[in-house]
Amino acid sequence: MNERRRDPFDVKQRKATPHEFVLDALTPLSPRTRPLFGCLAVYVADKIVLVLRDKRDQAADNGVWLATTAQHHESLRREFPSMRSIRAFGQEVTGWQVLPADAADFEEAALRACELIVAGDPRIGKVPKPRRPRARKSAS
Repeated sequence: MNERRRDPFDVKQRKATPHEFVLDALTPLSPRTRPLFGCLAVYVADKIVLVLRDKRDQAADNGVWLATTAQHHESLRREFPSMRSIRAFGQEVTGWQVLPADAADFEEAALRACELIVAGDPRIGKVPKPRRPRARKSAS
């Protein structure tokens, strides 16, 4: 038998929070986070407002994703010239817009987005659809 013994000090390392300065900027709103799409979703009250993404193997959409709708893209683009639709879902235009991490104004733009969220700007944030209950596995 090749039984592997588990070292009690072998603790799985948590991933570092991507773009943690964003959470610091939202502190007055007591943001909550949870994993989403292998990234970190940021919620304020009942809305998802941002997704923080930093993946080494698929860097094109790294940065701060804004939860918005197509009707707000034009007005947000005036404030965030580097903003674009994410590419991860393969659609040309999505509700999700990214402030790319490789943009020259990334930190400034991300902090400006946080200011808008703190001010209650209705263009950023969506109430997520209710989650479907998981199907229970039957005992066989």
